Amino acid sequence: MTGFARADGHVDGWTWTWELKSVNGRGLDVRCKLPPDLDGLESMARSHIQERFSRGTISAALTVTRPPGALKLRLNVEVAEQLEQIVRELAARVKAQPPTLDGLLSVRGVIETAEEDEAPEARASREQAFVVALDEAIAALAEARAQEGTRLGAVLASQLDELEGLADDAEACATVRPEAIRARLKEQVAALLEAAPALPEERLAQEAALLAAKADLREELDRLRAHLAAARELLSAGGPVGRRLDFLCQELNREANTICSKSTDIELTRIGLDLKAGIEQFREQIHNIE
Repeated sequence: MTGFARADGHVDGWTWTWELKSVNGRGLDVRCKLPPDLDGLESMARSHIQERFSRGTISAALTVTRPPGALKLRLNVEVAEQLEQIVRELAARVKAQPPTLDGLLSVRGVIETAEEDEAPEARASREQAFVVALDEAIAALAEARAQEGTRLGAVLASQLDELEGLADDAEACATVRPEAIRARLKEQVAALLEAAPALPEERLAQEAALLAAKADLREELDRLRAHLAAARELLSAGGPVGRRLDFLCQELNREANTICSKSTDIELTRIGLDLKAGIEQFREQIHNIE
């Protein structure tokens, strides 16, 4: 499901903003982008998001503005010395221009950030404020997704109405009426009796049973209606139902395929193809809900 939310906070000259974005996805994929010196908060952010959501690709970004003098740069002497040794060894083997100072400084780990000494309690209090702001953004994102879910619920209910209408059309089709089945079966059995050489009675009974089973679509239509009713119940129940509805779509499609394969009537085949198209549209919408 799609959605966007943000939450701001400030304390002791520090200001920060959480931005959360959500797009459709079959599973839950959480992606975090935090300042390098705050990447320790990533596991916390992932945990809080996973507790609230079960589906979608969710991106969480934290931007922080520190008070003047809160962050200082320092040279990592050990890394710089190792880098100097590597440069000397390469210069002895490869003819190339010597590296520039800005190029050396751009190597990750040569320059480190260090915060001014502060009490552990102050740092813990600030990080807790980060968590509070994140939870506010998560709640706002959940509300945005819920509003979208309400709109999609109406669309899905309308699609279920169309599928149930097609099931009614299939049931009303002359080829699935008992009298039509009996008449067609009678013709097919008569053709078997005229076969040369004549079929044994046992084989004839088997062929007749197979023809009867193939001609009768009532079981498929009953299962189709049961799956549609189950889908309505899930929609009205609320909560994360996307995965279960996705499974129901597989079952609905199975019945539609069987109707098409058993059909000996152009009109019934058309209805079966319309059912398949409608089920696929329903499945596409399901991927937009949790």
